[in-house]
Amino acid sequence: MSEKQTLGFQAEVAQLLQLMIHSLYSNKEIFLRELISNASDAADKLRFEAINDASLFEDDSDLKIKVSFDKAARTITIADNGIGMTRDEAILHLGTIAKSGTKEFFGKLSGDQQKDAAMIGQFGVGFYSGFIVADKITVESRRAGTTATEGVRWESTGAGDFSVEAIVKSDRGTAITLHLREGEDDFLSAYKLKSVIRTYSDHISLPIMMQKEEWDEEKKEQVLRDELETVNQASALWARNKNDITPEQYEEFYKHISHDYTAPLTHTHNRVEGRSEYTQLLYIPSRAPFDMWDRNKRGGIKLYVKRVFIMDDAEQLMPVYLRFVKGIIDTNDLPLNVSREILQESRDIKAIREGSTKRVLGMLEELANAEGEDDSSAKQEKFAGFWKEFGQVLKEGIGEDASNKDRIAKLLRFASTHNDSDAQNVSLADYLSRVKEGQDKIYYVTADSYIAGKNSPHLEIFRKKGVEVLLLTDRVDEWMLSFLTEFEGKELVSVAKGDLDLGKLEDEAEKKQHEETETEFKDLVEKMKVALADKAKDVRVTFRLTDSPACLVADDNELSGNLMRMLKAAGQSAPESKPILEVNPDHPLVQKLKYEDSKFADWSHILFDQAMLAEGGSLVDPAGFVKRLNEMLLNVKS
Repeated sequence: MSEKQTLGFQAEVAQLLQLMIHSLYSNKEIFLRELISNASDAADKLRFEAINDASLFEDDSDLKIKVSFDKAARTITIADNGIGMTRDEAILHLGTIAKSGTKEFFGKLSGDQQKDAAMIGQFGVGFYSGFIVADKITVESRRAGTTATEGVRWESTGAGDFSVEAIVKSDRGTAITLHLREGEDDFLSAYKLKSVIRTYSDHISLPIMMQKEEWDEEKKEQVLRDELETVNQASALWARNKNDITPEQYEEFYKHISHDYTAPLTHTHNRVEGRSEYTQLLYIPSRAPFDMWDRNKRGGIKLYVKRVFIMDDAEQLMPVYLRFVKGIIDTNDLPLNVSREILQESRDIKAIREGSTKRVLGMLEELANAEGEDDSSAKQEKFAGFWKEFGQVLKEGIGEDASNKDRIAKLLRFASTHNDSDAQNVSLADYLSRVKEGQDKIYYVTADSYIAGKNSPHLEIFRKKGVEVLLLTDRVDEWMLSFLTEFEGKELVSVAKGDLDLGKLEDEAEKKQHEETETEFKDLVEKMKVALADKAKDVRVTFRLTDSPACLVADDNELSGNLMRMLKAAGQSAPESKPILEVNPDHPLVQKLKYEDSKFADWSHILFDQAMLAEGGSLVDPAGFVKRLNEMLLNVKS
């Protein structure tokens, strides 16, 4: 046997331990839920590995969890006969955090205990919650299939290091012993532990065993007997009749599978029958996980076959744009030894995926369209919360899920010139309910912020005519719009691309006046084209402006200025194209330019650069702009 070895925690573990103790101390009871949840996962992993190697059960296929306590020693022990750990696995799983996104996780911690507690849970490091109530933790484990001499003892006070040593352990699995801190003796009670288990872990499908406690007349106190009793219901929650499950049980089951400490937003529980038969229990979280934008992250759906756990994060069961959904899918139609490769080819899995996708969209529609119901305001508030956390991800579905595109489009929410705030609460249906008579298009502008969009010069004519414009400021919007070109028969049109066509919103008198103005300014426009040949693709008179002297627009078939800037900021190449400069013939600067000779080119460049700045762009030659502007200011007559 090897001697005891002391090793240092990974720096992130030490940092996490302090966060766990301080952020979660107000809800100390969760340590038991987390450790029981880990024990349940260990049993699931053994059951899965034993599908191909039954010898791993070692003549003990009766999987269970045992919770015990010792008043004299002031310890609580949570033991399981699951998969267990080798020495190397104990060092890896208990001494380091081998998760992608660790740096992001720590970077997003705010110091707000409540918010940080939710993130810690989502990060999935429940073992360390034991240090909330313990000043020392001892773990004894042996992996299934190894010999009794290959056991390992891991021990730490949660400070800066931990020790590992080889031990003889006759039974497989893991026993975690918590040496309680001073003041935590409330947990040294069968009544207290059973109460916590029934509150937080009643849904665990394994039996959670404790010694029976009975009244001893001689000692006049409760005493523990050798006989064990099952504390929880010990049946898969999703397999029960939903009428027999309380809202609290649904909530605790969510926390078990998600490691999230906050309640879910909503859930759906259904048995689906037909060509494919399966049970689904799906949840929408109330908060986005810290790694939501990692599209390579596997999904949050656990796959079971005939109530036997098969795999975590079965990404084939839910499209990428619904990667925030957590839950369980249990089917009878797959073999127990199913692999990820088989899942990709399975027609049953395709049917489950389609059905589950529709069920999630149905949940969201119920929240979004809850008008006139008794709890409609609460549901709409939930949908507003959902949109704030997950709206940008849902938008990905417009381009990724053609069969559900129309349903997703009805769920989209945007900021708009109709409102005075940046709240994204305007649906496309809301917009259509307010269109002007004769308006046959849905108008929008894209920008990198709400303020930039709201103050865009492209909106001036729309304000004048009282026409609503959607303000799209999420990074995903430009990509989404390449797939969302119309809604309910009305075309979505950018106010910053192509010729402005207001259709019936313009009367014949206005159109005639525009033609006359274009003729009047034809020579000026041609002269500006020459002066700006290196910057502008074209120069033309515009009638979309009322206050600004000029603006930039992109051709119908070219990338918008906003998308070009986003691509460059992301280090991606973008096709080179020049914008079109449109000038406002009614603006004094443009009118003055008609009579300018010596500084005509400088004034033209100033107008172009001003237009570029107004739409949030950056100048190729900022020093040249400043020089021209200063010269112009110095030549202004008082």
